[in-house]
Amino acid sequence: MTDVTSAQSARRPHHWRRDVIELAALFTAVAVADAIANLIGHQPDGPYLLVASAVALTATAAFHTWWARRHSHAPPPPDAPGTAADVAPAADAPSPAAPGETVLWRMRTTVRDVPGSLAALCTVLARHGIDILTLQTHPLARGTVDEFLLRVPASLPARELSRAVADAGGSSTWTERADAHDLVDAPTRVLGLATRTALDAAELPLALRQLLGRCTIHSLPAVSVTGRATGETAPVEGVLEETVMRLRDPSGGAITVERPYLPFTPTEFARARALVELDARLGPRVPRGEQVLRLPEGDEITVRRADRADLDAAVEMHGRCSEQTLRLRYHGPVRDADRYLDHLLSPRFGRTLAVQTASGRLVALGHLLWDGDETEVALLVEDEWQRRGIGSELLARLVALAVEAGCENVYAVTQASNTGMVAAMRALSLPLDYQIEEGTLVITARLAAPEARSLPQSPPYEQAER
Repeated sequence: MTDVTSAQSARRPHHWRRDVIELAALFTAVAVADAIANLIGHQPDGPYLLVASAVALTATAAFHTWWARRHSHAPPPPDAPGTAADVAPAADAPSPAAPGETVLWRMRTTVRDVPGSLAALCTVLARHGIDILTLQTHPLARGTVDEFLLRVPASLPARELSRAVADAGGSSTWTERADAHDLVDAPTRVLGLATRTALDAAELPLALRQLLGRCTIHSLPAVSVTGRATGETAPVEGVLEETVMRLRDPSGGAITVERPYLPFTPTEFARARALVELDARLGPRVPRGEQVLRLPEGDEITVRRADRADLDAAVEMHGRCSEQTLRLRYHGPVRDADRYLDHLLSPRFGRTLAVQTASGRLVALGHLLWDGDETEVALLVEDEWQRRGIGSELLARLVALAVEAGCENVYAVTQASNTGMVAAMRALSLPLDYQIEEGTLVITARLAAPEARSLPQSPPYEQAER
Protein backbone atom coordinates (compact mmCIF):
# COMPACT_ATOMS: atom_id res chain seq x y z
CA MET A 1 0.00 0.00 0.00
CA THR A 2 1.37 3.40 -0.98
CA ASP A 3 1.51 6.46 1.27
CA VAL A 4 -1.21 8.14 -0.78
CA THR A 5 -3.57 5.21 -0.32
CA SER A 6 -2.88 5.10 3.40
CA ALA A 7 -3.60 8.80 3.76
CA GLN A 8 -6.90 8.47 1.91
CA SER A 9 -7.91 5.59 4.16
CA ALA A 10 -7.03 7.60 7.28
CA ARG A 11 -9.20 10.53 6.17
CA ARG A 12 -12.25 8.34 5.34
CA PRO A 13 -15.11 9.15 7.88
CA HIS A 14 -16.59 6.38 10.09
CA HIS A 15 -20.35 5.90 9.53
CA TRP A 16 -21.69 4.71 13.00
CA ARG A 17 -25.31 4.98 11.89
CA ARG A 18 -24.76 2.26 9.29
CA ASP A 19 -23.35 -0.05 12.01
CA VAL A 20 -26.46 0.48 14.23
CA ILE A 21 -28.77 -0.28 11.31
CA GLU A 22 -26.85 -3.45 10.42
CA LEU A 23 -26.96 -4.61 14.09
CA ALA A 24 -30.71 -3.97 14.32
CA ALA A 25 -31.26 -5.87 11.07
CA LEU A 26 -29.26 -8.80 12.45
CA PHE A 27 -31.37 -9.02 15.65
CA THR A 28 -34.56 -8.74 13.64
CA ALA A 29 -33.45 -11.54 11.32
CA VAL A 30 -32.61 -13.79 14.30
CA ALA A 31 -36.01 -13.13 15.93
CA VAL A 32 -37.89 -13.85 12.69
CA ALA A 33 -35.86 -17.01 12.09
CA ASP A 34 -36.60 -18.25 15.64
CA ALA A 35 -40.32 -17.60 15.26
CA ILE A 36 -40.46 -19.43 11.94
CA ALA A 37 -38.45 -22.34 13.35
CA ASN A 38 -40.80 -22.73 16.32
CA LEU A 39 -43.85 -22.50 14.04
CA ILE A 40 -42.65 -24.97 11.44
CA GLY A 41 -40.70 -27.28 13.73
CA HIS A 42 -43.84 -28.62 15.39
CA GLN A 43 -45.41 -29.60 12.06
CA PRO A 44 -45.08 -33.18 10.69
CA ASP A 45 -42.88 -32.03 7.76
CA GLY A 46 -41.19 -29.27 9.71
CA PRO A 47 -37.57 -30.57 9.60
CA TYR A 48 -37.74 -31.05 5.82
CA LEU A 49 -39.05 -27.51 5.33
CA LEU A 50 -36.25 -26.11 7.47
CA VAL A 51 -33.58 -27.96 5.43
CA ALA A 52 -35.10 -26.77 2.14
CA SER A 53 -35.22 -23.19 3.45
CA ALA A 54 -31.55 -23.37 4.48
CA VAL A 55 -30.53 -24.62 1.02
CA ALA A 56 -32.54 -21.86 -0.68
CA LEU A 57 -30.97 -19.17 1.56
CA THR A 58 -27.48 -20.53 0.91
CA ALA A 59 -28.02 -20.49 -2.87
CA THR A 60 -29.43 -16.96 -2.69
CA ALA A 61 -26.43 -15.75 -0.66
CA ALA A 62 -23.95 -17.34 -3.07
CA PHE A 63 -25.67 -15.74 -6.08
CA HIS A 64 -25.68 -12.35 -4.37
CA THR A 65 -21.97 -12.62 -3.57
CA TRP A 66 -21.08 -13.55 -7.20
CA TRP A 67 -23.20 -10.71 -8.58
CA ALA A 68 -21.64 -8.14 -6.24
CA ARG A 69 -18.06 -9.15 -7.06
CA ARG A 70 -18.70 -9.06 -10.82
CA HIS A 71 -20.21 -5.60 -10.88
CA SER A 72 -17.81 -4.08 -8.39
CA HIS A 73 -15.04 -4.24 -11.09
CA ALA A 74 -17.20 -3.10 -14.01
CA PRO A 75 -16.21 0.17 -15.69
CA PRO A 76 -18.29 3.24 -14.80
CA PRO A 77 -21.13 4.15 -17.14
CA PRO A 78 -20.37 6.61 -19.94
CA ASP A 79 -22.12 9.46 -18.16
CA ALA A 80 -20.37 8.89 -14.84
CA PRO A 81 -18.34 11.83 -13.51
CA GLY A 82 -14.64 11.74 -14.35
CA THR A 83 -14.96 9.52 -17.45
CA ALA A 84 -14.02 10.34 -21.04
CA ALA A 85 -17.59 11.47 -21.73
CA ASP A 86 -16.88 14.59 -19.70
CA VAL A 87 -13.87 15.42 -21.87
CA ALA A 88 -15.12 14.80 -25.42
CA PRO A 89 -18.26 13.41 -27.06
CA ALA A 90 -18.16 9.68 -27.71
CA ALA A 91 -18.66 10.23 -31.45
CA ASP A 92 -15.42 12.21 -31.75
CA ALA A 93 -13.27 9.73 -29.84
CA PRO A 94 -11.16 7.49 -32.11
CA SER A 95 -11.90 3.83 -31.80
CA PRO A 96 -8.88 1.94 -30.46
CA ALA A 97 -7.15 -0.39 -32.91
CA ALA A 98 -7.74 -4.04 -32.30
CA PRO A 99 -4.57 -5.82 -31.20
CA GLY A 100 -3.01 -7.81 -34.04
CA GLU A 101 -0.66 -7.68 -36.97
CA THR A 102 0.12 -4.38 -38.67
CA VAL A 103 1.61 -3.51 -42.05
CA LEU A 104 3.44 -0.47 -43.43
CA TRP A 105 1.83 1.62 -46.17
CA ARG A 106 2.98 4.65 -48.10
CA MET A 107 0.11 6.98 -48.91
CA ARG A 108 -0.03 10.21 -50.87
CA THR A 109 -3.10 12.39 -51.16
CA THR A 110 -3.96 15.96 -52.12
CA VAL A 111 -5.88 18.19 -49.71
CA ARG A 112 -7.09 21.76 -49.91
CA ASP A 113 -4.65 24.38 -48.69
CA VAL A 114 -6.91 25.62 -45.90
CA PRO A 115 -6.49 25.50 -42.10
CA GLY A 116 -7.77 22.27 -40.57
CA SER A 117 -7.62 20.07 -43.69
CA LEU A 118 -4.64 18.09 -42.44
CA ALA A 119 -6.14 17.81 -38.97
CA ALA A 120 -9.36 16.36 -40.39
CA LEU A 121 -7.36 13.79 -42.34
CA CYS A 122 -5.30 12.77 -39.30
CA THR A 123 -8.48 12.41 -37.22
CA VAL A 124 -9.96 9.99 -39.74
CA LEU A 125 -6.75 7.94 -39.76
CA ALA A 126 -6.80 7.78 -35.97
CA ARG A 127 -10.38 6.51 -35.96
CA HIS A 128 -9.24 3.50 -37.98
CA GLY A 129 -6.39 2.75 -35.58
CA ILE A 130 -3.71 3.95 -38.03
CA ASP A 131 -0.40 5.22 -36.67
CA ILE A 132 1.31 8.04 -38.63
CA LEU A 133 5.07 7.38 -38.64
CA THR A 134 6.29 10.10 -40.99
CA LEU A 135 4.69 12.99 -42.87
CA GLN A 136 5.94 15.18 -45.72
CA THR A 137 4.05 18.06 -47.32
CA HIS A 138 4.52 19.29 -50.88
CA PRO A 139 2.83 22.67 -51.50
CA LEU A 140 1.42 23.09 -54.99
CA ALA A 141 -0.34 25.87 -56.83
CA ARG A 142 -3.65 24.15 -56.07
CA GLY A 143 -3.77 22.34 -52.78
CA THR A 144 -1.07 20.49 -50.88
CA VAL A 145 0.22 16.98 -51.43
CA ASP A 146 0.69 15.11 -48.15
CA GLU A 147 2.83 11.97 -48.15
CA PHE A 148 2.47 9.60 -45.19
CA LEU A 149 4.21 6.49 -43.94
CA LEU A 150 1.53 4.62 -41.99
CA ARG A 151 1.35 1.61 -39.72
CA VAL A 152 -2.03 0.14 -40.61
CA PRO A 153 -3.92 -2.81 -39.08
CA ALA A 154 -3.51 -5.77 -41.39
CA SER A 155 -7.27 -6.30 -41.36
CA LEU A 156 -7.92 -2.89 -42.97
CA PRO A 157 -8.11 -3.18 -46.78
CA ALA A 158 -6.53 -0.52 -48.97
CA ARG A 159 -9.88 0.29 -50.59
CA GLU A 160 -11.44 1.15 -47.24
CA LEU A 161 -8.43 3.30 -46.37
CA SER A 162 -8.77 5.25 -49.63
CA ARG A 163 -12.50 5.68 -49.05
CA ALA A 164 -11.90 7.07 -45.55
CA VAL A 165 -9.30 9.51 -46.87
CA ALA A 166 -11.72 10.67 -49.57
CA ASP A 167 -14.41 11.29 -46.94
CA ALA A 168 -11.90 13.49 -45.08
CA GLY A 169 -11.33 15.66 -48.15
CA GLY A 170 -8.37 13.89 -49.78
CA SER A 171 -8.23 13.48 -53.55
CA SER A 172 -5.93 11.71 -56.03
CA THR A 173 -5.04 9.26 -53.28
CA TRP A 174 -2.31 6.73 -53.97
CA THR A 175 -1.25 3.88 -51.66
CA GLU A 176 1.61 1.39 -51.86
CA ARG A 177 3.00 -1.24 -49.50
CA ALA A 178 6.19 -0.12 -47.76
CA ASP A 179 8.95 -1.83 -45.80
CA ALA A 180 11.45 -1.00 -43.06
CA HIS A 181 13.69 0.92 -45.50
CA ASP A 182 11.00 3.58 -45.82
CA LEU A 183 11.33 4.40 -42.11
CA VAL A 184 14.43 6.45 -42.93
CA ASP A 185 13.58 10.14 -43.09
CA ALA A 186 13.78 11.94 -46.42
CA PRO A 187 16.98 14.00 -45.81
CA THR A 188 18.90 10.90 -44.66
CA ARG A 189 17.68 8.90 -47.65
CA VAL A 190 18.66 11.64 -50.11
CA LEU A 191 22.13 11.94 -48.57
CA GLY A 192 22.61 8.18 -48.81
CA LEU A 193 21.60 8.19 -52.48
CA ALA A 194 23.94 11.11 -53.16
CA THR A 195 26.80 9.16 -51.60
CA ARG A 196 26.09 6.12 -53.76
CA THR A 197 25.96 8.32 -56.86
CA ALA A 198 29.25 9.99 -55.94
CA LEU A 199 31.03 6.63 -55.64
CA ASP A 200 29.73 5.07 -58.86
CA ALA A 201 28.33 6.72 -62.00
CA ALA A 202 26.23 3.61 -62.70
CA GLU A 203 24.23 4.31 -59.53
CA LEU A 204 22.44 7.39 -60.91
CA PRO A 205 19.47 5.55 -62.53
CA LEU A 206 19.08 3.38 -59.44
CA ALA A 207 19.28 6.37 -57.12
CA LEU A 208 16.57 8.16 -59.12
CA ARG A 209 14.35 5.08 -58.98
CA GLN A 210 14.73 4.74 -55.21
CA LEU A 211 14.20 8.46 -54.73
CA LEU A 212 11.00 8.66 -56.79
CA GLY A 213 9.50 5.26 -56.05
CA ARG A 214 8.00 2.98 -58.67
CA CYS A 215 8.86 4.63 -61.98
CA THR A 216 10.42 3.95 -65.38
CA ILE A 217 13.76 5.53 -66.26
CA HIS A 218 15.17 5.71 -69.78
CA SER A 219 18.66 6.94 -70.66
CA LEU A 220 18.39 8.26 -74.20
CA PRO A 221 21.82 8.81 -75.84
CA ALA A 222 22.53 11.79 -78.07
CA VAL A 223 24.17 9.48 -80.64
CA SER A 224 22.79 6.07 -81.60
CA VAL A 225 24.91 2.92 -81.88
CA THR A 226 25.04 3.48 -85.64
CA GLY A 227 26.62 6.90 -85.13
CA ARG A 228 23.58 8.99 -86.03
CA ALA A 229 22.42 11.94 -83.93
CA THR A 230 19.17 11.08 -82.15
CA GLY A 231 18.23 14.66 -81.26
CA GLU A 232 17.60 13.64 -77.66
CA THR A 233 18.42 16.51 -75.34
CA ALA A 234 16.92 18.49 -72.48
CA PRO A 235 17.35 22.01 -71.11
CA VAL A 236 19.93 22.50 -68.40
CA GLU A 237 17.19 23.21 -65.86
CA GLY A 238 15.16 20.17 -66.97
CA VAL A 239 11.48 19.86 -67.84
CA LEU A 240 8.62 18.79 -65.55
CA GLU A 241 5.33 17.79 -67.18
CA GLU A 242 2.94 16.22 -64.68
CA THR A 243 3.94 12.53 -64.75
CA VAL A 244 7.10 12.95 -66.88
CA MET A 245 10.37 14.72 -66.11
CA ARG A 246 13.27 15.18 -68.52
CA LEU A 247 16.77 15.88 -67.26
CA ARG A 248 19.96 16.55 -69.19
CA ASP A 249 22.28 13.55 -69.06
CA PRO A 250 25.83 14.63 -68.11
CA SER A 251 27.24 12.09 -70.59
CA GLY A 252 25.08 13.44 -73.42
CA GLY A 253 21.45 12.90 -74.33
CA ALA A 254 18.62 12.97 -71.83
CA ILE A 255 17.24 11.04 -68.88
CA THR A 256 13.47 10.55 -68.96
CA VAL A 257 11.57 9.53 -65.83
CA GLU A 258 7.94 8.45 -66.16
CA ARG A 259 5.38 7.67 -63.46
CA PRO A 260 1.94 7.52 -65.12
CA TYR A 261 -0.02 6.76 -61.96
CA LEU A 262 1.16 9.74 -59.90
CA PRO A 263 2.28 13.27 -60.92
CA PHE A 264 5.68 14.46 -59.78
CA THR A 265 5.85 17.34 -57.32
CA PRO A 266 8.25 20.30 -57.64
CA THR A 267 10.10 19.00 -54.56
CA GLU A 268 10.73 15.63 -56.20
CA PHE A 269 11.84 17.36 -59.40
CA ALA A 270 14.32 19.53 -57.48
CA ARG A 271 15.79 16.48 -55.67
CA ALA A 272 16.19 14.53 -58.92
CA ARG A 273 17.82 17.49 -60.63
CA ALA A 274 20.25 17.89 -57.72
CA LEU A 275 21.37 14.25 -58.08
CA VAL A 276 21.94 14.72 -61.82
CA GLU A 277 23.92 17.92 -61.21
CA LEU A 278 26.08 16.10 -58.66
CA ASP A 279 26.78 13.37 -61.20
CA ALA A 280 27.73 15.97 -63.82
CA ARG A 281 30.17 17.77 -61.52
CA LEU A 282 31.95 14.56 -60.47
CA GLY A 283 32.42 13.28 -64.03
CA PRO A 284 33.13 9.66 -65.07
CA ARG A 285 33.97 7.33 -62.16
CA VAL A 286 33.92 3.59 -61.65
CA PRO A 287 35.03 1.65 -58.55
CA ARG A 288 38.39 0.04 -59.22
CA GLY A 289 38.07 -2.98 -56.96
CA GLU A 290 39.20 -6.27 -58.51
CA GLN A 291 39.39 -9.92 -57.52
CA VAL A 292 41.88 -12.56 -58.62
CA LEU A 293 40.55 -16.09 -59.23
CA ARG A 294 42.44 -19.29 -59.95
CA LEU A 295 40.73 -21.59 -62.43
CA PRO A 296 40.78 -25.38 -61.89
CA GLU A 297 43.41 -25.65 -64.68
CA GLY A 298 45.70 -23.33 -62.69
CA ASP A 299 45.28 -20.14 -64.75
CA GLU A 300 44.72 -16.89 -62.88
CA ILE A 301 42.06 -14.43 -64.01
CA THR A 302 41.04 -11.03 -62.65
CA VAL A 303 37.41 -9.87 -62.38
CA ARG A 304 36.87 -6.10 -62.18
CA ARG A 305 34.50 -3.33 -63.21
CA ALA A 306 34.85 -2.00 -66.73
CA ASP A 307 33.88 1.23 -68.51
CA ARG A 308 34.54 3.11 -71.72
CA ALA A 309 38.26 3.12 -70.99
CA ASP A 310 38.22 -0.59 -71.91
CA LEU A 311 36.70 0.05 -75.35
CA ASP A 312 39.86 -0.72 -77.34
CA ALA A 313 40.52 -3.95 -75.43
CA ALA A 314 36.89 -5.02 -75.94
CA VAL A 315 37.13 -4.39 -79.69
CA GLU A 316 40.28 -6.53 -79.83
CA MET A 317 38.43 -9.33 -77.98
CA HIS A 318 35.68 -9.14 -80.61
CA GLY A 319 38.34 -9.73 -83.25
CA ARG A 320 39.40 -12.97 -81.54
CA CYS A 321 35.81 -14.28 -81.17
CA SER A 322 34.22 -16.50 -83.81
CA GLU A 323 31.22 -15.33 -85.81
CA GLN A 324 29.03 -17.91 -84.06
CA THR A 325 29.98 -16.56 -80.61
CA LEU A 326 29.25 -12.97 -81.64
CA ARG A 327 25.97 -13.98 -83.30
CA LEU A 328 24.78 -15.75 -80.13
CA ARG A 329 25.61 -12.65 -78.10
CA TYR A 330 24.30 -9.81 -80.27
CA HIS A 331 21.49 -11.58 -82.19
CA GLY A 332 22.29 -9.69 -85.38
CA PRO A 333 24.88 -9.02 -88.08
CA VAL A 334 28.39 -9.67 -86.79
CA ARG A 335 29.76 -6.55 -88.51
CA ASP A 336 27.67 -4.36 -86.15
CA ALA A 337 29.01 -5.93 -82.95
CA ASP A 338 31.69 -3.27 -82.36
CA ARG A 339 29.11 -0.48 -82.52
CA TYR A 340 27.34 -1.71 -79.40
CA LEU A 341 30.39 -1.60 -77.15
CA ASP A 342 30.45 2.14 -76.49
CA HIS A 343 26.84 1.93 -75.32
CA LEU A 344 27.34 -1.24 -73.28
CA LEU A 345 30.44 0.04 -71.49
CA SER A 346 28.78 3.30 -70.44
CA PRO A 347 28.00 3.34 -66.70
CA ARG A 348 24.82 5.26 -67.52
CA PHE A 349 23.19 2.15 -68.96
CA GLY A 350 24.31 -0.36 -66.35
CA ARG A 351 27.30 -2.14 -64.89
CA THR A 352 29.94 -4.14 -66.74
CA LEU A 353 32.33 -6.75 -65.36
CA ALA A 354 35.48 -7.62 -67.28
CA VAL A 355 37.68 -10.71 -67.01
CA GLN A 356 41.33 -10.38 -67.93
CA THR A 357 44.26 -12.79 -67.84
CA ALA A 358 47.49 -12.38 -65.91
CA SER A 359 48.99 -10.73 -68.99
CA GLY A 360 46.19 -8.13 -69.04
CA ARG A 361 44.28 -9.46 -72.07
CA LEU A 362 40.50 -9.07 -71.93
CA VAL A 363 38.78 -12.45 -72.43
CA ALA A 364 35.18 -11.99 -71.18
CA LEU A 365 32.56 -9.30 -70.54
CA GLY A 366 29.39 -9.44 -68.46
CA HIS A 367 26.75 -6.71 -68.62
CA LEU A 368 23.95 -5.78 -66.22
CA LEU A 369 21.79 -3.33 -68.19
CA TRP A 370 19.05 -1.04 -66.85
CA ASP A 371 16.25 -1.53 -69.37
CA GLY A 372 13.56 0.89 -68.17
CA ASP A 373 12.02 -0.82 -65.16
CA GLU A 374 13.58 -4.18 -66.06
CA THR A 375 17.14 -5.53 -65.89
CA GLU A 376 18.98 -7.56 -68.54
CA VAL A 377 22.08 -9.72 -68.15
CA ALA A 378 24.37 -10.58 -71.06
CA LEU A 379 27.64 -12.50 -71.36
CA LEU A 380 30.41 -12.76 -73.92
CA VAL A 381 33.35 -15.16 -73.40
CA GLU A 382 36.15 -15.55 -75.90
CA ASP A 383 36.10 -18.96 -77.64
CA GLU A 384 39.44 -20.08 -76.23
CA TRP A 385 38.23 -19.47 -72.65
CA GLN A 386 34.77 -21.02 -72.87
CA ARG A 387 33.71 -24.14 -70.89
CA ARG A 388 35.89 -23.15 -67.91
CA GLY A 389 33.21 -21.73 -65.63
CA ILE A 390 33.98 -18.08 -66.42
CA GLY A 391 30.46 -17.41 -67.71
CA SER A 392 28.85 -18.89 -64.59
CA GLU A 393 31.19 -16.85 -62.40
CA LEU A 394 30.31 -13.63 -64.20
CA LEU A 395 26.58 -14.36 -64.16
CA ALA A 396 26.54 -15.10 -60.43
CA ARG A 397 28.30 -11.80 -59.74
CA LEU A 398 25.95 -9.84 -62.01
CA VAL A 399 22.90 -11.33 -60.31
CA ALA A 400 24.40 -10.47 -56.93
CA LEU A 401 24.75 -6.86 -58.12
CA ALA A 402 21.11 -6.92 -59.26
CA VAL A 403 19.97 -8.17 -55.84
CA GLU A 404 22.02 -5.44 -54.16
CA ALA A 405 20.38 -2.87 -56.45
CA GLY A 406 16.91 -4.05 -55.40
CA CYS A 407 15.92 -5.57 -58.77
CA GLU A 408 13.04 -8.04 -58.63
CA ASN A 409 14.17 -10.09 -61.63
CA VAL A 410 16.72 -10.25 -64.43
CA TYR A 411 16.32 -11.66 -67.92
CA ALA A 412 18.67 -12.97 -70.57
CA VAL A 413 17.97 -12.98 -74.32
CA THR A 414 19.66 -15.81 -76.19
CA GLN A 415 18.94 -18.74 -78.50
CA ALA A 416 17.84 -22.23 -77.61
CA SER A 417 21.08 -23.53 -79.12
CA ASN A 418 23.16 -21.51 -76.64
CA THR A 419 23.43 -24.33 -74.12
CA GLY A 420 26.17 -22.55 -72.19
CA MET A 421 23.95 -19.58 -71.30
CA VAL A 422 21.03 -21.85 -70.45
CA ALA A 423 23.23 -23.94 -68.15
CA ALA A 424 24.61 -20.82 -66.45
CA MET A 425 21.10 -19.50 -65.74
CA ARG A 426 19.99 -22.87 -64.34
CA ALA A 427 23.09 -22.97 -62.10
CA LEU A 428 21.76 -19.91 -60.23
CA SER A 429 19.17 -22.15 -58.49
CA LEU A 430 16.55 -19.42 -58.87
CA PRO A 431 12.95 -19.66 -60.17
CA LEU A 432 13.17 -19.37 -63.96
CA ASP A 433 10.59 -18.53 -66.62
CA TYR A 434 11.17 -19.48 -70.27
CA GLN A 435 9.65 -17.79 -73.32
CA ILE A 436 10.45 -18.73 -76.91
CA GLU A 437 9.45 -16.50 -79.82
CA GLU A 438 10.68 -17.12 -83.38
CA GLY A 439 13.75 -18.99 -82.20
CA THR A 440 14.69 -16.38 -79.54
CA LEU A 441 14.77 -17.64 -75.95
CA VAL A 442 14.11 -15.25 -73.06
CA ILE A 443 15.01 -16.62 -69.61
CA THR A 444 13.80 -14.61 -66.61
CA ALA A 445 15.15 -15.26 -63.10
CA ARG A 446 12.95 -14.06 -60.24
CA LEU A 447 15.16 -12.47 -57.57
CA ALA A 448 12.31 -11.66 -55.18
CA ALA A 449 12.24 -15.28 -54.02
CA PRO A 450 13.93 -16.02 -50.67
CA GLU A 451 16.55 -18.09 -52.50
CA ALA A 452 17.83 -14.92 -54.19
CA ARG A 453 19.10 -13.60 -50.90
CA SER A 454 21.52 -16.52 -50.59
CA LEU A 455 22.87 -16.96 -54.10
CA PRO A 456 24.87 -20.10 -54.83
CA GLN A 457 28.57 -19.81 -54.35
CA SER A 458 30.86 -19.63 -57.36
CA PRO A 459 32.98 -22.63 -58.31
CA PRO A 460 35.69 -23.46 -55.79
CA TYR A 461 38.22 -21.03 -57.18
CA GLU A 462 40.95 -19.61 -55.02
CA GLN A 463 40.10 -15.94 -54.45
CA ALA A 464 42.24 -13.03 -53.37
CA GLU A 465 41.06 -9.42 -52.99
CA ARG A 466 43.19 -6.60 -54.33
